[in-house]
Amino acid sequence: MVQQLSPETTPEIIYPDSDGQPMADNTKQFRWIVVIKENLEILFADRPDVFVAGDLLWYPVEGNNKIRQAPDTMIVFGRPKGDRGSYEQWKEDNIPPQVVFEILSPGNRAGKMTTKLMNYQRYGVEEYYIYDPDDIELVGLRRLGDWLEPIPEMNGWVSPRLGIRFQLTETDLEIYRPDGGRFLTPVELDRLRQKERKAKEIAQAEVKQALQQAEEERQRAEQERQRAEEAITQLEQEKQRYQALLSQLRQQGINL
Repeated sequence: MVQQLSPETTPEIIYPDSDGQPMADNTKQFRWIVVIKENLEILFADRPDVFVAGDLLWYPVEGNNKIRQAPDTMIVFGRPKGDRGSYEQWKEDNIPPQVVFEILSPGNRAGKMTTKLMNYQRYGVEEYYIYDPDDIELVGLRRLGDWLEPIPEMNGWVSPRLGIRFQLTETDLEIYRPDGGRFLTPVELDRLRQKERKAKEIAQAEVKQALQQAEEERQRAEQERQRAEEAITQLEQEKQRYQALLSQLRQQGINL
C-alpha cells in the first residue's frame, strides 16, 4: 500500500551554504577581497551591530533558494556579529546588506554583473562598489529612491554608510578610514605591528635607562647629603671640644 502525502505537506526548502563557485579567480582579486573585508572588520570591530562578511551567500526571499548572491564583501548595519552559513534575510529582521563590494576578474562577465546589479537594486542595497584591479577602475552606485544610480566621480568619494574615502592613483586604488588611516594588506598590517612593537620596546628601554640614571643620580645625591651631614656633625663635635677646652682654661684662670 502506497502512503500518499497530505496536500498540506510541503517539502523543506534547503538554503545551501555554498554555490560551488570559487571565492576568487586569481590572487589579485582574492587579495582585494581580503583587504576590503578585513579592514572593514577592523573599522567596525567596536560596533556589535555591524556584520561584515566575505563571499557569503545572501538569500533575500524566504521560500526561494534560487534568488541568491554572494557578494565579495557585504556590510549589514543593525545585525549582530557572529558566524553564519549563509545570510537568510528573513531571519535577520529582514535587513538587507546596505553596502556590497565586488572585485572584477576575467571570470566576471557582463551578464553576470548585470544580474548582480539587478538583484542588489531590487533587494535593498544602498551602496554598490565595483573595482577592476587590472584596469584600476572603480565604479560606484548609490540608491536614490528605487534605483541604484551611478556616482559621477569616485575619486575622493566618501561612502555615506561606511565613512571611508576612495582615492584612485595611476597605479592602484587606495581606501582611507575616517581617521585618515589607509586600508592595509595583512602583510602591511603585520609589518606595522612589528614596527610599533619595536618602537614600544625602544621606548621602554629608554624609559628604563632614564629611570636607572635617575636612580643613580638619586643615590649620588643621597651620598652627598650623607657626607654633608657627616661634615656638619664633625664640625659640631669640633665646636663642642673647643668650647670644653675654653671652659677648662677659664677654670684655671686663663682667659683667651
